[in-house]
Amino acid sequence: MPDSRPSSAHGEAFGPWLARQLRRADMSQADLATRLDKTRAAVSAWITGRAEPREETKARIAEILGTDLAAVVTRTADVPSSRPVRWHHRPAHSDGGREYGNAAAFAFDADLSVLAREATQNSLDERLDADVPVRVHYTLHELDGAHLDAFLAALHWEDLLPHLEEASRGGQKVSRSLRSALDDLAQERRLRLLRIDDYNASGLTGPEYSDGRFAAVVRRQLDSHKVTGGRAGGSYGLGKATLWATSRFGLVLINSTLSEPHEGRTAPRVVGRLDLPWHQVGAEAFAGPAWLGEPDTEPEHEGVSRSWWADEETVRRLCLERSGDEPGTSFLIVGAYDASGDAESLQDMHEKLVGSLADGFWAAMTGGRSAAPLLEARVTTLRNGEVYIPEQRVDPHAYHPALTRALQAYLDGDTVDELTAAGQVVRADVPLVVSPLKDQGRARDKGREHLAVLLLTPADDNDSQFNRVVCMRGNRMTITEQRPRDLPLGTPPFQAVLLAGYATGRGGEDVGLAEAFLRASEPPEHDRWDRTEELTTTYQRGALSRLKEFRAAIDKTVRSLVGRREIARSGGPAVLRELLKLDTAGNGRRTQSFPTVRNVDARIDERGAWHVTVHLRLPEAEDPWVLAPVAKFDVRSGGRPTVDWELLVGSETCRAENGVIVIEPGVRATTFSGVTDPASHPVRGNYARLTVDVPKARGGVA
Repeated sequence: MPDSRPSSAHGEAFGPWLARQLRRADMSQADLATRLDKTRAAVSAWITGRAEPREETKARIAEILGTDLAAVVTRTADVPSSRPVRWHHRPAHSDGGREYGNAAAFAFDADLSVLAREATQNSLDERLDADVPVRVHYTLHELDGAHLDAFLAALHWEDLLPHLEEASRGGQKVSRSLRSALDDLAQERRLRLLRIDDYNASGLTGPEYSDGRFAAVVRRQLDSHKVTGGRAGGSYGLGKATLWATSRFGLVLINSTLSEPHEGRTAPRVVGRLDLPWHQVGAEAFAGPAWLGEPDTEPEHEGVSRSWWADEETVRRLCLERSGDEPGTSFLIVGAYDASGDAESLQDMHEKLVGSLADGFWAAMTGGRSAAPLLEARVTTLRNGEVYIPEQRVDPHAYHPALTRALQAYLDGDTVDELTAAGQVVRADVPLVVSPLKDQGRARDKGREHLAVLLLTPADDNDSQFNRVVCMRGNRMTITEQRPRDLPLGTPPFQAVLLAGYATGRGGEDVGLAEAFLRASEPPEHDRWDRTEELTTTYQRGALSRLKEFRAAIDKTVRSLVGRREIARSGGPAVLRELLKLDTAGNGRRTQSFPTVRNVDARIDERGAWHVTVHLRLPEAEDPWVLAPVAKFDVRSGGRPTVDWELLVGSETCRAENGVIVIEPGVRATTFSGVTDPASHPVRGNYARLTVDVPKARGGVA
């Protein structure tokens, strides 16, 4: 009698495994029963899991299927199949509909910085062990000669080429870009790959076609499938499209090590996806998408290419090797490029990836004494398998020292209530009122208050951008930078970080509510908190006003922390009060009123000259304002040396005359620009921090 106890001590359950092997061998249950000299009912019982055959019968099954007994016992491998790995192209829609490209790919620019942001955020959202950082490794790899030929052969390029050629003949944007990529490959015989590996991540778990991480990434569009308890950065399911958008061919290969077994195995689960526009090859029309994999044997998906469990040699030939067996996924972008044109050489691409990772994830890569960082990132560049640019680990402290100092002080509990010395970090709470959901009824509910955390510290000497607030939520995902308005003149340069929602590191109902509220206010780019369709349809009236109040509260809190006030009674240095004194008509009394700097934008050009744009807010005045901007290099000790202006330029609401800015009465806000003279710099421009004072000119216009 057969053993009726189902086995779960090995890989996949015996019934599903046997059913799939029979389909792979093109054998029916009746055929197996005949060859085993068993009844068809007995084989059916094995397939449905009601029973399992005895060991001697399993040995006979292994012989019939052309494998060994170990494969039948462990069920962690498939039997050999006569169906080789191939590309399957989706047939054209029967109703005549056509897509000339993947619309999701146009939601973002095909820029390496955007790719680094979106792909790394997806990895961070899938962190497996909350006590260990997600490790992300970007590897650029340029192939030519024999190495290129071997890779293209493993990719079944000759089978793809007719589809690529036909898809490139259309006049649409995707077709033109594809034609250019094919011409360059033919002429240069060189191909760039970019592999993104993550470790301590979930991997592409789940079934081939039903709900799960695998189907969300490989089979579907606009399926976010985030299962991280509401902490996920993305919510639209668009971020993965940047992988395909960064490929000149719309081609990405995937190798995943799963955190949960599928079909009794965890690795290596391999698949490829190609996104083409509608095209015809011969008399047959194709919708565009194609998949590289093993032809499926299930009746409802017969012939469709599905993921397969590849051997080590195949993974190596496809440049998809992973280090170790830790869960995570490797995405290989075939024909990787930077569409912005900023990074054309391998060196440029390498440096842009490092800088982009540092800019986007310095907070996630910052840890404290008792809190490990959430993320580690590194970049390596190869040529034909050999190291071209050595591995470079991204150090957030090297790129954003002041910002990382602020966050680390918060994580370590080393913040202060008031800045009294250089290097300190001051902390303050900023209220955010979360609007009620619409489904909570019409009761007069003012919402729930959440206290975001604002951290402020003096800027570093080498900071090219300062006097800003970097706002983040979730897994310390940077959403936007806010330039506080109406800062008092003479405000020392600072850096500030705002932590909201889960980024605060706190628990509580208000934290989850704030996280969901802010995420609903973000567009697909996740680069601001503002009006969105989700916000207005999900939350009760007034939600947008709560966001405006939040931004205003951030500005107000910053002004309270930097010290000086813009109102007259706050005083200030005597010389500055004298220079900005204003006579007004009326009772003859002299009153004080001060212009305030709303914002300053700055950059350094290749000569080392500073380019600044200053936004001013002015009080009421009956006479023209005549201001004399002064540029100084800020140093840690001693006086601040003055540098000369090479150029001063006014705007529609002011004019530049002989080194001063003249603003007519009635103007309440204006902007002027200036360029410093590098010949007057005591040191190179990028070695110093620039400050701009805007006092009232003595003697008026010359």
